Amino acid sequence: MRQIILDTETTGLDPALGHRVIEIAGVELVNRRLTGNHFHRYVNPERDSEEAALQVHGLTSDFLKDKPKFKEIAGELLEYISGAELVIHNAPFDIAFLNAEFARLKMKPVTERCSGVLDTLRLAKETHPGKRNSLDALCDRYQIDNSARTLHGALLDAQLLAEVYLSMTRGQESLAMEVETVKLDISVVEIQRSDVSVVVIRASEEELAAHEVQVQELQKSSGGKCLWVTPQPEDAPA
Repeated sequence: MRQIILDTETTGLDPALGHRVIEIAGVELVNRRLTGNHFHRYVNPERDSEEAALQVHGLTSDFLKDKPKFKEIAGELLEYISGAELVIHNAPFDIAFLNAEFARLKMKPVTERCSGVLDTLRLAKETHPGKRNSLDALCDRYQIDNSARTLHGALLDAQLLAEVYLSMTRGQESLAMEVETVKLDISVVEIQRSDVSVVVIRASEEELAAHEVQVQELQKSSGGKCLWVTPQPEDAPA
């Protein structure tokens, strides 16, 4: 199973107001293992970020002015996410921005390019109802080091989210584990009796006499039913 942990940074909160994507990053998981195949691009939004958004990501217009426009990286992005499940924290936010970017290029929405979308914020709320479920809160809960996250950054946030997602869903691994069958090669070895040396230790006269006394006592106490007494033939002399 191929999954892309995806994150974006934007100029504001609402694509309907003309806000744009300025950074996008993806981290690839295949069968719940990080592959190292990352996608990371800064994007020139052709507009300034709102002050509140700038305080969150710190990506200034001056930094972004020489970066490619979204239409220049759209093909790379689609190739990267094609057929994969997208794993996104607060997925409706990022999906709305990506769909708005593709709509400007008269292209199909991103949801038609991937196999599905998993919202880790919704998953976290179901797993930890009534608790804070921001990315920072989840890092604290699962003991994931987020000390480098002084500002939001798409690649770092995607990497942290990958660790959070794997920790949050670790119990699912047992459902996907294959049972390994071990075939034992058992062979029967025939032992020749002639090869075995048997040591016989015979009882001494004293031991035989003590045994006979013990047997006679058992015979008496059992009313003549002791199994260790050899029956005498009827015609044997008394």
